[in-house]
Amino acid sequence: MNALFSEVQVGRYTLSNRMVMAPMTRSRSDDAGVPTDLVATYYGQRASAGLIISEGVFPVALGKGYTRTPGIETTEQVAAWKRVPEAVHARGGRIFMQLMHCGRVSHPSLLADGAHPQAPSAVKPAGQTYTADGLQDFVIPHALTIVEIASVVEGYRQAARRAIEAGFDGVELHAASGYLPEQFLSTGSNQRDDEYGGSVENRVRFVLEVLAAMVDEVGSDRVGIKISPEMNFNDIVDANPQETYTHLVEQLRGFNLAYLHVALFGATFDYHAALRPLFEGRYLIGSGLDKVSAETLIASGQADAVVFGGAFLANPDLPERFRTGAELNTPDKNTFYAPGAEGYIDYPSLAQGA
Repeated sequence: MNALFSEVQVGRYTLSNRMVMAPMTRSRSDDAGVPTDLVATYYGQRASAGLIISEGVFPVALGKGYTRTPGIETTEQVAAWKRVPEAVHARGGRIFMQLMHCGRVSHPSLLADGAHPQAPSAVKPAGQTYTADGLQDFVIPHALTIVEIASVVEGYRQAARRAIEAGFDGVELHAASGYLPEQFLSTGSNQRDDEYGGSVENRVRFVLEVLAAMVDEVGSDRVGIKISPEMNFNDIVDANPQETYTHLVEQLRGFNLAYLHVALFGATFDYHAALRPLFEGRYLIGSGLDKVSAETLIASGQADAVVFGGAFLANPDLPERFRTGAELNTPDKNTFYAPGAEGYIDYPSLAQGA
């Protein structure tokens, strides 16, 4: 049997195959962060993945970073999300919700009362974000106080609970891509001189506190974490990323998490070789994989499961296409974040004569 199509235990779940759909922002929610009806159709179409990780969902309103992205804070948001796991489960799939607090990577026009984005330190990142009025420059963020940090951690706790209430099988902490958790991890964005800044032990504290809250709320076997060392997205810089991520993963040992999701983009250091031996749970590898490279990673034991982004976006039946050697649809980048069905739920499956 092809290793990609063997079962694997991830947390409390036995997955039918080792192909995971990556979290991908698609911007199909309304301005109140409520997923539209299209969202359930989109994820349901892709339920043949061993596991789906949802697009990033802001745990609290101040975590929103882009226009038309979803939240999991209000009653309306939770009610709308319930349709998504229902659609996935009806087709035999599993889905985790990714919790994504964008931190300083936001804009006052996206936040209530024109609030400034939150961050570990008042360090303005270079770049822009997508707002209802188009691209807007980042601003100088508000440096969180100790009391406010505790509130953010509690926000993650409650978001994890609400995700399970909405029917999701688990939650993933997004600690990559220059968002709030990685802002705490990285020396360029974290210039604090208290217990959350300075040493690597202090800089990982926020991530560990968030994970502890999520695990306490929903159970360690329903919690995963994503990291992406040296991705350097959203102007994130760290003086010693090898030390930072080695220490972080060492500290994950006691959590008994469902998985560690590691996506690498151009890093020259072999983080997989360094980190996999340090993590006791399932190890997921993503970024730039194709069928051959994915099979190699599973067969060699380098990964327990493999994560695909654009391939799943454009091919709702990706496992079947890999199984049969069928041609793949090509993703249309022009519709990645556009509202509506086009480029979202209209990619054809093999059964539709692609």
